[in-house]
Amino acid sequence: MKEIYFAGGCFWGVEEYFSRIDGVIETKVGYANGIKENPTYQEVCTGTTKHAETVYVKYDESVVSLEELLYKFFNIIDPTLLNRQGGDIGNQYRTGIYYADEKDKDIIAKYVDGIQQNYTEKIVTEVCPLRCFYLAEEYHQKYLKKNPNGYCHIDLSR
Repeated sequence: MKEIYFAGGCFWGVEEYFSRIDGVIETKVGYANGIKENPTYQEVCTGTTKHAETVYVKYDESVVSLEELLYKFFNIIDPTLLNRQGGDIGNQYRTGIYYADEKDKDIIAKYVDGIQQNYTEKIVTEVCPLRCFYLAEEYHQKYLKKNPNGYCHIDLSR
């Protein structure tokens, strides 16, 4: 099993989207690559902790490849927007791909370079190693499964 972390704005919809993909074994929402240990949602919302709302994705690479997951990810975000997606604004809503396996770095970089030609603006999605990931509070986990009419900024049918 492999793991990758995606930040694509509000994590509720991003988690629900990835949980529906064949080969994805597990998803969890949390806060990645910030400067405070074990931040709360309220702290992350201030923007001062520098965490991104992020989804942990554990997947079976014999069923779904990293490239396929990247394709799916870029289908639901606008990678040219800095610190916002949908109606959400702030550094916690930035887009990012955080890898836990150094071998994934080149695959991700090559993919991002390859799709840049599809955009007139520069892609600002950050690509970097995962430095830290703290699970979000329980009420955020599987939020849209618990609240099917809850807020979601992405098209889950993509």
